[in-house]
Amino acid sequence: MSRIIFDIETAGKDFDHLDPAVQDYLLKWADTEEEKNEVRDSLSFYPLTAEIAAIGMYDPDKSKGFVFFQNNADPLLPVVEDDMRYETGTEREIIMKFWDTLRGYKQFVTFNGRGFDCPFILVRSAVHKIRPLRDLMPNRYGDTHIDLFDQLTFYGATRRKFSLDMWCRTFDIKSPKSEGITGYEVKDLFRAGRYLDIARYCAGDLKATAELLSVWQTYFRVSASK
Repeated sequence: MSRIIFDIETAGKDFDHLDPAVQDYLLKWADTEEEKNEVRDSLSFYPLTAEIAAIGMYDPDKSKGFVFFQNNADPLLPVVEDDMRYETGTEREIIMKFWDTLRGYKQFVTFNGRGFDCPFILVRSAVHKIRPLRDLMPNRYGDTHIDLFDQLTFYGATRRKFSLDMWCRTFDIKSPKSEGITGYEVKDLFRAGRYLDIARYCAGDLKATAELLSVWQTYFRVSASK
């Protein structure tokens, strides 16, 4: 079965540039200065207050992939580094590239895609009036979408939910966080114009997810008896 791993990086909007009514709504339940800062720092998590800075896709069987990313500076020609190809575009353009690529695969793999990436992509697609070409939220227990966050927590049966970085550290997989960048910093990199750095960070997440997928397949998944 053809399969593709995907992951997104998101950048929250500048809180001070939001409409005053939106600011008031977001701060409605924030009483202390600490709570207000938490609201400002969390804008990247929601498709109504953020945009997609990069969408990465990786074929674990062919060991090659793509990262489609925004670049608001001088346009870059496609860049190929090792097994990754980097292409630029507006948010609308990179979302369209994502859908066009995804429809060529029967199965897709994510880490917490059901809880974050998929809803985010669907909302941002609608913002740009792009119709989805695949159902990103199929039956949770089927095999069209393998969400490793679901699989490794046994569909929420375990009490504590760990991040991709924690799972990577447990299984001695190189985590992109070890390079000194985390998802919380993407918005700052985006504002600083470090777009290719965001794309490379996204590529690191893809490869880490591919290795985690291999661990799950080998040591967690039970094959049906012949």
